[in-house]
Amino acid sequence: MRLTPMRFKSFTWPHNPEVCTVELKRRIAVQRVPYGGCVLQDLGRNFRVMRGEGVFAGEGAYEQFRSLAAVFQESGPGLLVHPVWQTERAYFVSLEMTEKPLPDYVRYSFVFWEDWGGYDGKLTEVPGAAGSGEIGVGTGGASSSVGTVYAVRKGDTLWGIAKRYGVKLADLIAMNPQIKNPNLIYPGNEVKIP
Repeated sequence: MRLTPMRFKSFTWPHNPEVCTVELKRRIAVQRVPYGGCVLQDLGRNFRVMRGEGVFAGEGAYEQFRSLAAVFQESGPGLLVHPVWQTERAYFVSLEMTEKPLPDYVRYSFVFWEDWGGYDGKLTEVPGAAGSGEIGVGTGGASSSVGTVYAVRKGDTLWGIAKRYGVKLADLIAMNPQIKNPNLIYPGNEVKIP
């Protein structure tokens, strides 16, 4: 079976790296319960990490490494095409020459982190948007003491919801006495936003 060459942005590997590992992790919160045991809460998967090692060999090996290093210097994510793993947007996090370069042989290692689809570091809630988790919006009149009721989704935490809506965590906890343990919320729970 012939594998397609690995690519990132404008660089195509002349031959695929010798070793590639893909690390998948899930974030789990552990809450101890009285009399032993614990309750686990799935906080969703973490970003994937791809690590690898390879060599550039033959005439121009050092120039190939320099070309890869030039791509590393570019900022921002790019499309990472792996011969067997799925194509992902990723950041080129690390590039290391792992031994003394020879004119015709360079050993290197690299690390890529998966980028989750253009997330720019800011949370933006669109009122009433499908799938936003928002159940209803108050009118803001005297009869409404709650601006929004949020439906908890998988991976949500009270801290994350407070940050999303720009409220203090203590105020969010005080507004929701029905939540007995602020560290344990479940999909479908309703959270009132002050």
